[in-house]
Amino acid sequence: MATIFVARSTALAKWASDVGLSKHVYKLGVTDEDPKALAAAGWAGEADWAILRKQPVEGLSEAEAIRRLALKEKVIDPKLYPKLKGTEGVFKVVPANVENQRLVQRALAGEAVRVLVKLKPADFADYLIGNAVK
Repeated sequence: MATIFVARSTALAKWASDVGLSKHVYKLGVTDEDPKALAAAGWAGEADWAILRKQPVEGLSEAEAIRRLALKEKVIDPKLYPKLKGTEGVFKVVPANVENQRLVQRALAGEAVRVLVKLKPADFADYLIGNAVK
């Protein structure tokens, strides 16, 4: 069974912030292998990747997951940024979109909506996986 995962690199986030993209960049992928082994090998020339979330998924290819998520978030084109070295599935995520989804989820669950939401990398990962699997 395949596994969908979201990974984050601190070095790539710093680079993305420096070039004006955003510090909120994440790698989405689908694999039959262990995602931690792939992260250890690294993507985009960086070796500090950490898997934030992973979830088993059936019948979903990486290309299909990227296509679905690209409807909601901006895919960073590896052809425009040589730093990515051909790495597919790197997304620039708008924090407001993640925050809005968290507020709606809290409202539907009957929790206090007026409490400020402090976003963590795991919240971004949940958002990305949720939108790629739908």
